Amino acid sequence: MASSALPVEHRGSARPLFVATVFAGSFLLFLMQPMVARMALPHLGGAPAVWNSAMLVYQALLLGGYAYAHAASRLRPAHQGVLHLILFGLAALWLPLGLSGATPPADASPILWVPWLLIGSIGPLFFVVSAQAPLMQRWFALREPGANPYALYAASNLGSFGGLIAYPLILEPMLPLDAQSGAWSFGYVLLCLLVAGCVALLPRQAAVPALPRATDEAAPTMATRLRWIALAAVPSGLILATTTHITTDILAIPLIWVVPLGLYLLSFTFAFSDSGRVATIVTRLFPIVLIIAGTAAGSGLVANLWLMMAADLLIMFTAAVALHHRMYRLRPGPARLTDFYLCMSIGGVVGGLFCALLAPALFDWLYEYPLLILGAGLLMPLRPDAAALTPRQRRWIPLAAILLAMLARGLFVDTPPLALAATALIAVALLARFAIGNRIVFATCLAALILGLGCGANILRTIDGSARTRSYFGIYTIGENGDGASRARILIHGNTTHGIQLLAPGMADYPTSYYAPGSGIGIAMRAAPTLFGAQARIGVVGLGTGTLACYARPEQAWRFYEIDPAVARIARDKRAFTFLSHCLPRAPIEIGDARLTLAAAPPAAHDLLAIDAFSSDAIPMHLLTREAFATYRQALAPEGLLMIHISNKWVDLEPALAALATAEGWQVTLREYHPDKAAEARRAATSYWVAMSRSPATLARLRASDPRAEWRAIERRPGFTAWTDHHGTILPLLKGL
Repeated sequence: MASSALPVEHRGSARPLFVATVFAGSFLLFLMQPMVARMALPHLGGAPAVWNSAMLVYQALLLGGYAYAHAASRLRPAHQGVLHLILFGLAALWLPLGLSGATPPADASPILWVPWLLIGSIGPLFFVVSAQAPLMQRWFALREPGANPYALYAASNLGSFGGLIAYPLILEPMLPLDAQSGAWSFGYVLLCLLVAGCVALLPRQAAVPALPRATDEAAPTMATRLRWIALAAVPSGLILATTTHITTDILAIPLIWVVPLGLYLLSFTFAFSDSGRVATIVTRLFPIVLIIAGTAAGSGLVANLWLMMAADLLIMFTAAVALHHRMYRLRPGPARLTDFYLCMSIGGVVGGLFCALLAPALFDWLYEYPLLILGAGLLMPLRPDAAALTPRQRRWIPLAAILLAMLARGLFVDTPPLALAATALIAVALLARFAIGNRIVFATCLAALILGLGCGANILRTIDGSARTRSYFGIYTIGENGDGASRARILIHGNTTHGIQLLAPGMADYPTSYYAPGSGIGIAMRAAPTLFGAQARIGVVGLGTGTLACYARPEQAWRFYEIDPAVARIARDKRAFTFLSHCLPRAPIEIGDARLTLAAAPPAAHDLLAIDAFSSDAIPMHLLTREAFATYRQALAPEGLLMIHISNKWVDLEPALAALATAEGWQVTLREYHPDKAAEARRAATSYWVAMSRSPATLARLRASDPRAEWRAIERRPGFTAWTDHHGTILPLLKGL
């Protein structure tokens, strides 16, 4: 066999150059994705069909890049280098990074238009940069035979982590989009130079093959490839499932998605390191973490929400390290490196598609989360010192675990005492601990534990089929709480209440929550006939349960704007909420991103426009930019009134509204409403509503309409500038920072 070693006179460690190249490529790749999303948001909106389509484009381009690297590895090394540099040069024609000037037709489907736009705008750049990690590792193996090329993957994921953190923390706050694009383009040129340096180090002897002969290393079997795919798919899915679980059931905090994704990337750094010491320790602890942290997170016994979130993240991180380390131990030699990474990329696509597209369509609850935890339990590496179970133990341990879980869920006793249920679940956890070392038995015990901790109750609710709905925006749950006159039906999305309807006789149409009569929007709606006449035209962005509809007067013209069709279905369902059916049964509801639908409306179509889209963790920044306010100005009559709801547990939006008012010439005032005990009994909630108008007289008449209500000046923050479509960051407005 021909040697791939270089002549002695050309020897020298190439590791620093290859590490820098892999790091830079991954850094740029993870800068590109949020940057392009930021560029596209004002033009395409925030509808899930848009971002699911974008995710498919990214995954497809990444898979294409890995497939290209795999195919190119069959060429001679020098030919690989020339081909890659040619592709880099061709992709540079798409610089500077940005979206094409094409605009979607009014009736364009996001499923078709978004992929076409993104592929045409960034496809070649994303494709060629995504091939960096596997291709550079292959070249490093050719340059330095005997060295471990897989260690470079740790550098790749450190680069990805760096890009992930750098965009929201550094690049987005400091630079407008055109400067961000310029910085990325400069980085691309630098990456080209690094790649050229790596090409210069490739062996050029004609006898050097890109791959060893088949007799040197057998091709991986289909079973091995499927194992690689599965080991990559479960952690990939767990990122999305953990993020959704945290924001839905624990804490809905802006930018929380950075934490699971960052931990996922760091898991590769530990799993693919040369020493593997940390990964080995984590792998040994993984089953114990799965039992203890899983019990803590699922039982609700941990009252502290931060500890519950930590338990979720601990499960995800240890699972990712353990499974990625097992995949690393199953890696082939350098000759099959690109095949290995291609399978790993396929696994990442499978996990992402399962959680992002299939799960919301198939499930009404986060069933993907426990399913992926079970998958991790089935795939976990076995402890070398685990005691083998006897056939008898393999039979009775799963049976005992299932019976104990049924006891905890009340299948034998209608309402088991808390102590009995807790004891039964602790016994299941102990059985799971005893079963470590046998995947099937351990997974069965884990499934029993998950069912006993609450998943069983969710299955019963799914079978009932009436109290929960899931869409690509999240999970909506309808429940009831309170006593006597305060008893009410509520709609909850994650941790955000979207509407409350009183159930007491004669109170069904009474406005509650953030929309109570004493709130800013309540005062504005009651004053609308005085401000704009009997035929006032009113628009509402954010439907919720339709509470505001019960402020409508007979001659008024109302129109709702709602991004989620599931919310519209709930609001129109008389079995759930009756605000719309009682008060505005024929009110039109425009489905789609509010900024796009308002832009398509006739000029001056509304006298009063209420925007209620900022109370959850995901703040739609594109609705609070100068360009967005130009759209609102166009949609409002010259003397019109803009009401914006800014109640939010995590984000202080006052400075953003103050800066916008100053920049765009709006008059502004704020109603900070704290209900008294009588109003609280009618389910009123503390709320912050900002009133804005181009006309000082409109705000003066609004304040005069209810002399008892206090309005105050909005708080300004020195140095804070108005957001635009090209520049803005939410970080300075996070409460507690």
